[in-house]
Amino acid sequence: MALIAIPPQQTTLHDLPPRPFTAPPSKFSLTSPPTPNASSTSTVTFSYYPTKSANSVSVSNTTSTSRRSSLVVRASTSPFSPNIADTLGDVNIFTAAGDPVFFKDLWDQNQGIAVVALLRHFGCPCCWELASSLKEAKPKFDAAGVKLVAIGIGTPNKARILADRLPFPMDCLYADPERKAYDILGLYYGFGRTFFNPASGKVFSRFEALQKAVKNYTIEATPDDRSSVLQQGGMFVFKGKQLLYARKDEGTGDHAPLDDIFEVCCKVPVA
Repeated sequence: MALIAIPPQQTTLHDLPPRPFTAPPSKFSLTSPPTPNASSTSTVTFSYYPTKSANSVSVSNTTSTSRRSSLVVRASTSPFSPNIADTLGDVNIFTAAGDPVFFKDLWDQNQGIAVVALLRHFGCPCCWELASSLKEAKPKFDAAGVKLVAIGIGTPNKARILADRLPFPMDCLYADPERKAYDILGLYYGFGRTFFNPASGKVFSRFEALQKAVKNYTIEATPDDRSSVLQQGGMFVFKGKQLLYARKDEGTGDHAPLDDIFEVCCKVPVA
């Protein structure tokens, strides 16, 4: 099933060249655009823990040739093996309660439809925003017979921080502390992807939603392995073992539109 037509053009983003690592500021701010007659702007400030290495990998992606839509990420299952569900199946992750579970046990591998959202890490403010959106959408997924699976990087105790403080349903939340699923899916990783990719600018268009989602945010949810903060996420839809939709986040906060996810799910008859 063709989801979105993608004009083929292969481009490669090279992150920072090898050189001594210079840590970024320990804090960064998101400031809302000023409104007419407004005397001030709103600012949300988050702490950032620098990593020990600035090395990142070169990645390639398929994008539109249109300058106008250069920040619109296309979704395609073509880069993935038809057996990707089997490859993921024996990956061992954890429930938010700390119990080990195989990826293949997260949904019905015969005919079950699942939306699998891979967050960046549990201490990422933008992922709190995505988790908040997923929580609000869960009744709609449930009504359509779709299983919602949200996976984040960090240990189960970090997952529980997000679940408790956002809050978020623990029965949908899983932890992948070693980024095993992220590696298999080839999700983007690197300093440039995290802080300098133009797609990350989309977060400013959702400032109010972000500000609301991080009301109870704490940096304590950040993984102890600080290299994990350079990992990007993605969104996938499966029917049984068939991959129906795949989208890699180009940058921080570059989340898949949930309207697109609903459209894919609604086109698939539930057995």
